[in-house]
Amino acid sequence: MLKQNFDYDNFEEPSMKLKHWIAVGLLLTPITSMADFVGFRVGGGSWNWNVSGDLRYKSAAINDTFDFKNDLGLKDDKQTFGYVVLEHPIPLLPNIRISKTNLSTSGTGSITVSKSFGGVTYSTSDTLTTSLVLNQTDLALYYEILDNDIVGFDLGLNLKKISGSADVTGSVSGKTSAPIDVTVPMLYAGLQIGLPLTGLSIGADGSFISYSGNSMTDVTAYLRYTSDYFIGLEAGVRKINLTLDNIKDTSGKLDFNGPYISLFMQF
Repeated sequence: MLKQNFDYDNFEEPSMKLKHWIAVGLLLTPITSMADFVGFRVGGGSWNWNVSGDLRYKSAAINDTFDFKNDLGLKDDKQTFGYVVLEHPIPLLPNIRISKTNLSTSGTGSITVSKSFGGVTYSTSDTLTTSLVLNQTDLALYYEILDNDIVGFDLGLNLKKISGSADVTGSVSGKTSAPIDVTVPMLYAGLQIGLPLTGLSIGADGSFISYSGNSMTDVTAYLRYTSDYFIGLEAGVRKINLTLDNIKDTSGKLDFNGPYISLFMQF
């Protein structure tokens, strides 16, 4: 509480000073309140992932399934990601997390029996050059179900937009491209446990959906350190698994998983 020592020899002057301090206090109140409750975090890093799985396009025959490693020679890779998080005190409005992940790989391989991809038949004499792009943008809208100095639990909805393509080019047979452009609504949840007086916390968050033989998971487990100077470091593992059952003529299983590290600023 602000206190004012009155000068009784000049009563009107301290009265004006008191009004001045009250006005300043009223102006500062919403600012300090927002500083206490609004949280903002921005970060980015590198994800070192391994890829595995298979894919079939415009064919119902199991024999037309192309294995990522054995047939197409797709390589493991290291790529970047970034995110922004905004948390606020307004009860009815969800908090927001927006993230962007670049995900692409390529390879060269061959097959031991003829297979069809997108209506083009590739033979054993083909050298196959493949490019797979699955870039992702996530918009998570969530509520803090539990939030204290030790445990935090979030629950909400994640809209994941996947854009890219799977391109297979045979040295003899030609090229086929399977476009990928879909937005998937997913359940979002996050759990964080703080270790008092250390700046450290452990946690996990992820998104999940399953319907009609199709499913997708995107899960992260991490160890996070937040310093007293708004800068932090996070390290963990991330796994994306996608199962498709004739979605836009595409079927298959795709798996990307591996360790990551990131830096962030938190206010």
